[in-house]
Amino acid sequence: MARLPIVNPSSSTGKAHDLLAAVEKKLGLVPNMTRVMANSPAVLEAYIGFSGALDGASLDAKTRERLALGTAEANQCEYCLSAHSTIGKLVGLNESEILDSRRGRATDSKAAAALQFSRQLIEKHGAVTEAEVDAARNGGLSDGEVAEVVALTALNIFTNYFNTAFQVDVDFPKVSPARRSAA
Repeated sequence: MARLPIVNPSSSTGKAHDLLAAVEKKLGLVPNMTRVMANSPAVLEAYIGFSGALDGASLDAKTRERLALGTAEANQCEYCLSAHSTIGKLVGLNESEILDSRRGRATDSKAAAALQFSRQLIEKHGAVTEAEVDAARNGGLSDGEVAEVVALTALNIFTNYFNTAFQVDVDFPKVSPARRSAA
């Protein structure tokens, strides 16, 4: 059970109501994560703004989902693994690609470079080396895409931490993280 209330969109009021309605209009549903975020409309608005801006990023939807999966696995976030496994399938990732993404791998060299750079960001808390930035570029990422990997990783860390801290109830088909020693 979530450590903060799961806000019911139909009984919410004010800005929380408007933001939850916008989520429903965009997604066709209101995930528990956004319902819990609605306890602070500022938090929900920040999430919507950040994720919405990155929806128009240069990196394609498959790569964005791969990054979300890799980050969720690194942070052991069951909610995000479950959500992004479902969304990953919707954008065209197959089971093998989903599992590889969770492990920080991909057969596509550009996606692999993005996943590797994201994992380095997570493991080093952002303190990557010039050589690691260059490796991302050499893997096929433009400077803008390297910047997007940082932003997407940060966004996913935010949702991982939010869902884990508040034990948000998983409302997608459940996917459990691998044990840390196996990741």
